[in-house]
This record gives sequence, structure tokens and C-alpha cells, in this order.
Amino acid sequence: MPHLYALPDHRTLAIAPEETILAATLRQGIPHVHACGGRAECSTCRVQVLEGLEFCSPRSPGEQVLAVRLALPPAVRLACQTTVAGGTVRFSRPVLDALDITLTQRALEQPGQRLGTQQQVAVLFSDIQDYTSFADQLPPYDIIHVLNRYFEVMSQVVTDHHGHISDFIGDGLMAVFGLTRPASAVDDAVAAGHAMLRAVERLNPYLEQMYSCSFRVRLGLHYGPAVVGHIGAGGFRKLATIGDTVNVASRLEELNKQYDTTFLVSEAVTKSAGPGLSLRQGFITPLKGKKGLHRVFEVTPEG
Repeated sequence: MPHLYALPDHRTLAIAPEETILAATLRQGIPHVHACGGRAECSTCRVQVLEGLEFCSPRSPGEQVLAVRLALPPAVRLACQTTVAGGTVRFSRPVLDALDITLTQRALEQPGQRLGTQQQVAVLFSDIQDYTSFADQLPPYDIIHVLNRYFEVMSQVVTDHHGHISDFIGDGLMAVFGLTRPASAVDDAVAAGHAMLRAVERLNPYLEQMYSCSFRVRLGLHYGPAVVGHIGAGGFRKLATIGDTVNVASRLEELNKQYDTTFLVSEAVTKSAGPGLSLRQGFITPLKGKKGLHRVFEVTPEG
């Protein structure tokens, strides 16, 4: 007979042939949330299968609809729709209380919401050099106007290269590539970086005419695993990218100050990029918050 091992309960449970995981847990006293009554109309009964996914039944049509809607990875299953054939299935229940139910139901009410999934992404940070001194000379309205004009141009560049703006941080931005075209994440990000630099050059005549100044943008790019999902509260939610990959990309952007460079990338980027990536020089350097020394590379400026 197959068995279940449930977390966070740390209990081994029996499951009968053709019995769903939800039915088995409820029968044996596990307080398994199932807001829709087990009809595959919500995801509150979902489980993260840690081991034994091969023993689980294929997704039912109803589960498949919900999985597509919420971008559920293969290891996240609806307990109300999943049976087990042989072996032991080890799983965790992420929805445990009333607040969990509220947050889960909110995802259903907002189409296009992503639950947290881990995937390989290219993360690009950009920042305007010496922006603080520039902004100190302008009235508040002009600061916001210039930033809005700049971000509008940068956002279009990112979109044109199949990326997603994940965050605006002061005068900086964070863009993620690979959400829709994972195979070309790095190449799309590199191309976007070059296009951002060209876009700033086109913006500078306006800034010179209006404010007698010009911008220089610095970029940092890293490639690696990250958790991607919608976060927020109330009426504000955003698609966030979280993890060490984000931190490294941010550190690379900051390193441009030290080396007087414009566009720095990690070794992981150089290993995954196509022939379109041209490198000018490399450095072996510590990264803030990271152990050891790391190889970073300057992207050759476009002539």
C-alpha cells in the first residue's frame, strides 16, 4: 500500500487505492484546508511534493486549468485531485490558517498572478551615475518629470527585448529576462543593456537643452536561479524576483564605480551568452556580502 509523509505535521499516513491525498489526510485527522470543498476550484488544498512525484496521478482537467492559470510548477499539486499509486509521497502543506486562505484566494481573484516558482533568470540592474547631485539642483516637479521620461524610455527597451521591469529603486531599475523566453534570457538581457545605453544617448540632447546636463548609466547583469512570484498587500501586488541572483546583479552594477566601467557581467553570464557578447576585460574581485573572490567582466562598449 502506498504511504504519505505530511509536513509540517511530520506524520506518516496510509492512502487507499484511488483515494485522493486530501481525502486521506482528512480521514486521518490532518487539518487540510480545502476552501472550495475539493472541487478543483481553488488552490487552498495544494501541496508541494518533495519526493515521489512519479507515484502521483496525472493532473485532472480541472487541476490542469488551475495550474495553467496560476503557473503552478509540476511539483505543486491539488490534494483534492491527486491519487497515489505505490511508493511513498512526501509533501508539505503551505496553506495552514485563515490568513493563508485569504492570500491564496486573492491569487484566484486576480488573473495572471504567479505563485512562487524557482527558475533561471537573467537579472539586469541599471543606475544613473551622479544622479543625486543632478537632482539636488532641480525643483521637485522637474525631478519626477525627468525620472518618468527616463523610466518610460527604459521600460520600452526592456519590453522590446522580452524582459520585465521588476522594480524601480530611486533612479535605478531592475529588469528580469527569461520569464517568457528562458532559452534566450542572457542574450535578451545583453541586447537590452546595449539598447538602454543607446537610448540614454538619444535622451541626453533633451537633458542638455533643458537642464544643461547629461546622463551616464551603469549596468550589472547576472544569470542564475531565483524565486519569481507576485507579492504585495491590499490592492498593490507586483511580480517580484527574489534570491541571491538578484543580490549579485546589484553588486555588479555597484562595482562599475570602482572600476570606472559601464556594463559589468558575471562569469555565469559569459558561460550562457551567445556570440553576441563581446568582452573588453576581466577582474577578480570580492563582492559585497559574498565570500571569496569572483570573476567579473566588462562588456565591450558599442563603437
